[in-house]
Amino acid sequence: MSRTDKTKPLRVRYAEHNPLPVHDHRFGPCDLPSTPSWGDDDTRCRWRNPYSMLFGGTCCSGCYRRACVKERQQWDKEANRRERYTARRDARRYVTGEFDD
Repeated sequence: MSRTDKTKPLRVRYAEHNPLPVHDHRFGPCDLPSTPSWGDDDTRCRWRNPYSMLFGGTCCSGCYRRACVKERQQWDKEANRRERYTARRDARRYVTGEFDD
């Protein structure tokens, strides 16, 4: 069997992709369990439903249309450019003595 995200069980994908907490502090302090559980908890604060990964657009089930991929590539390109410019700026500061680290 292939070892891709597509073939992993939902509970494994949910644990690997940093489940998000859902907080409800209207009626008391936070009582979020320390680890996500697969069943329902009787708490106000809870972990996001694992089935939301199927339709929420995470990396396992995200949008693979051309527009989504193109947008993500543009974000990556901009992030790489920012990182490159920052590294060059830090290197110039180090050479000139402004930045001693």
